[in-house]
Amino acid sequence: MKIGFDNEKYLRMQSEHIRERIGQFGDKLYLEFGGKLFDDYHASRVLPGFAPDSKLRMLLQLADQAEIVIAINAADIEKNKVRQDLGITYDVDVLRLIQEFQDKGLYVGSVVITQYSGQSGADVFRSKLEHMGVRTYRHYCIDGYPSNVPLIVSDEGYGKNDYIETSRPLVIITAPGPGSGKMATCLSQLYHENKRGIQAGYAKFETFPIWNLPLKHPVNLAYEAATADLNDVNMIDPFHLEAYGETTVNYNRDVDIFPVLTAIFEGIYGTSPYKSPTDMGVNMAGFCIIDDEACREASCQEIIRRHYQALNRLAREEGNSDEVYKINLLMNQAKITPQMRRVVEPCLKRAEAIGAPAAAMELPDGTLVTGKTSPLLGASAALLLNAIKVLGGIDHDAHLIAPSAIEPIQTLKTNYLGSKNPRLHTDEVLIALSMSAATDETARLALSQLPKLRGCQVHTSVMLSPVDIKIFQKLGVDLTSEPVYEHKRLYH
Repeated sequence: MKIGFDNEKYLRMQSEHIRERIGQFGDKLYLEFGGKLFDDYHASRVLPGFAPDSKLRMLLQLADQAEIVIAINAADIEKNKVRQDLGITYDVDVLRLIQEFQDKGLYVGSVVITQYSGQSGADVFRSKLEHMGVRTYRHYCIDGYPSNVPLIVSDEGYGKNDYIETSRPLVIITAPGPGSGKMATCLSQLYHENKRGIQAGYAKFETFPIWNLPLKHPVNLAYEAATADLNDVNMIDPFHLEAYGETTVNYNRDVDIFPVLTAIFEGIYGTSPYKSPTDMGVNMAGFCIIDDEACREASCQEIIRRHYQALNRLAREEGNSDEVYKINLLMNQAKITPQMRRVVEPCLKRAEAIGAPAAAMELPDGTLVTGKTSPLLGASAALLLNAIKVLGGIDHDAHLIAPSAIEPIQTLKTNYLGSKNPRLHTDEVLIALSMSAATDETARLALSQLPKLRGCQVHTSVMLSPVDIKIFQKLGVDLTSEPVYEHKRLYH
């Protein structure tokens, strides 16, 4: 993929800008951190050259000044809300985040449970955290939030919340997902700090939408596609336009809440430090795009991938048609179609020719490889083997895994483990390949090609099992599938 983003420039500019914002307010800055602090693969896909751990690396440059507070909504704990990308509940993800941050050398000060109203699950989680030595605080529901400003900015509003004790000038407020109460946590702390005579400020670090790109730029449209299930809409910031005569892009939730934020700031400080939602942001990503055309193309491909993901969720009854309609509208605005994803057509042609599931992959040099379903292998497993053969310069007819080695695995699956599908999944074929590599030089060469698959594109003619999906994710492959099941069953 052609590089379109200068990651090193971004790290320098972003950390410098955050230091400047800390200095603007004096004693302390509460920085609401939107999106993912690490493993930000959406950003790396739409801004080729952006490293998935860029935000984390930027924070490490400020590690001596920063501490992290993780916010989690009590209602999300109670209903066991799950992070779809990781398949774990929000409360478990809080533990994962704490461990990840600490392993990287960042200081995690505490966890705050927001919108607390006596939920038993939140109480159990709080006890668990405190038993582990993690300081935990509670923030409560406020009647009429966010419009009842007189109540919010009072001892019965923010004043009822626990004061989160912090010790460093930069306080990062992050969360396992949206709706966790990050902004409310920041504002509550401003209220408490002001009462204690401490000069504290608030800023927001959200990569998307990129405020200094056009409203309908594919990078910003790709953000809308990624958040179609949240009904986020990019829009021109009317407050910034009125204050400065400058057109910038923000999204509906920040624009809608800004008058309330202004009133809250005035209630705390007597005046608001910001004239627009854009003013609150500290994002420098737009200044680091070095090839606009590369970013446009990458973003269009991301929108198409989001289109297929929404269709798959709808087919599995995990999504809704509104999400699909919205992404279709975004595709119309970007003037793109699913056929512009190069792996779609060869995949569907192969499936039609053999009358069975098939898959196609685009390799780093643009070469297209296909795989078909056979008595021994599923289409995805066959595709992986064919791809690493091409990458390793291995003859297509060479057997990387002897059929005699595959048959015992099939016997184990069907006769002893009760599986109805004898064909090998991607994880099973990789294990079999690694066993062959112990004694076979060609298999060893093929296995060494796996890192080259990162960033490759794959399309399959049917939806895959969770096992196959996870293997492609671990290999760093961008996967899409037709929204159909391989078999017509009542239960999958």
